[in-house]
Amino acid sequence: MTTKLLEEIEEWKLEAKLESSHRYFYQTRIVDRLSSGKKSYVIGRKGTGKTAISEYLASNDSDAVFSQKLTFKNFPFNTLYELEDSGYTSPNQYITLWKYLIYSTICKMLSNNKNVDLESRQKLQELFNHDLESALPSAISKWTGFKFDLKVLGSGVGLGGNKEQTDNPLPNISERVEILEKYIHGKLGAEKYLILFDELDEDYKNIMQPEKYHKYTELLISLFKGVQDVRAKFKDRKVYPIVFLRDDIYDILQDPDKNKWTDYKVELDWNRDSLKNLLAFRISRALDENNEPDLFSSVWGRVFEGGEVKYGHKDSRTMSIFDYITRSTQNRPRDYVRYIQICASQALEMNKSKINPTIVKKENKAFSNYLKTEMEDEIHGALPEIKQILNLFTKLRKQTLHIREFKELYEAEVLSGNIEKRDYQFVLEMLFMFSVIGNVTSQKSHSVFKYQNKEARLNMSEKICVHRGLFRALQIL
Repeated sequence: MTTKLLEEIEEWKLEAKLESSHRYFYQTRIVDRLSSGKKSYVIGRKGTGKTAISEYLASNDSDAVFSQKLTFKNFPFNTLYELEDSGYTSPNQYITLWKYLIYSTICKMLSNNKNVDLESRQKLQELFNHDLESALPSAISKWTGFKFDLKVLGSGVGLGGNKEQTDNPLPNISERVEILEKYIHGKLGAEKYLILFDELDEDYKNIMQPEKYHKYTELLISLFKGVQDVRAKFKDRKVYPIVFLRDDIYDILQDPDKNKWTDYKVELDWNRDSLKNLLAFRISRALDENNEPDLFSSVWGRVFEGGEVKYGHKDSRTMSIFDYITRSTQNRPRDYVRYIQICASQALEMNKSKINPTIVKKENKAFSNYLKTEMEDEIHGALPEIKQILNLFTKLRKQTLHIREFKELYEAEVLSGNIEKRDYQFVLEMLFMFSVIGNVTSQKSHSVFKYQNKEARLNMSEKICVHRGLFRALQIL
């Protein structure tokens, strides 16, 4: 039997930027709401598809749609912190900066719009000829530099010229925003402009430093407000800035106007049915890149053999393959992609054309190691010592435990200098937020995890349990 399908699945990518958007992007209603301007803020956990959406929108250019992705991965955030507008009070001092970046990006897109008059396009190409894909820091540095002169646009106002010195060394971005705002309004037609802000978590790793925390959160709050300002200013045009942000970062942003963001916010939330539809789509496209998606019940059996996975004491219990995989995940598409990818690779090593239940069970350990690494990467910004904290569960070797058991071991490790001192309840709340742990209710057979219920909060009076997907990596099983 052919192994072509498993070979294709083995090459699935966890990183959306490395995968064919044409072949594997699963379009949901969210995408339509973003591209039509109904929503502007995409909030979701790591691995839920934010970058996949931004990559798809960024590649969806046409004569009627212009899109530009601004990626802040490995970005020197200190250069942004220096560009605050003294005309605003905290936390709004970066609104002008973000509006300026949005308008500058629109100018670059206008320079490629054939419906804009040739003279204007030539002027724009002269000013905004920077590489925003791979050299965004350099572009922003030049746009905000003192010598960057906008009078070539015919506004009648030059900013700086070739002066080497000035009484105010910081660029007057506020004045530039006014110039570009008026200029853009006169050049925009019926075309759509999407400005995509992605991978904004680069400075999240420094939030345990109070000064960094305030600057970082104020920068992001200003971005959300700046997007609102631009949407209001250009409500009669198709100018759609879109922000992609992790939900744990969004949760720490505090502002009196945050409730107003809800109108433009959409959350990436996956359930059993939507995940099955996603997998059916991916398997259909793995079979043929031009396939229309088939039903889950039709294509699942093309990858997996029949039969159930045996588990429990002496393998006395059984579970469907999909359910067995699901209980180790956190309902994120990336988790399923990784688990199935690992199983496909092992099946090919065994010269099989389908994945059987034995392989699914065996590869639970490899998946568990992946999940632990994912958790460490995601939590590191809030708890830099997350690896040492997870090791506590390895020492306890318990799936379910009393909070006092964790507290006693944690405080002993702090006392011995192995872990930085923090309030143990804060640590548990962070672990609960990222679904490393859940609560065990009084019914005992039921657990509460935040990934299953976003409104859930840690109950300190109940026992806690470790997420099943981490058992093998933490040597609990």
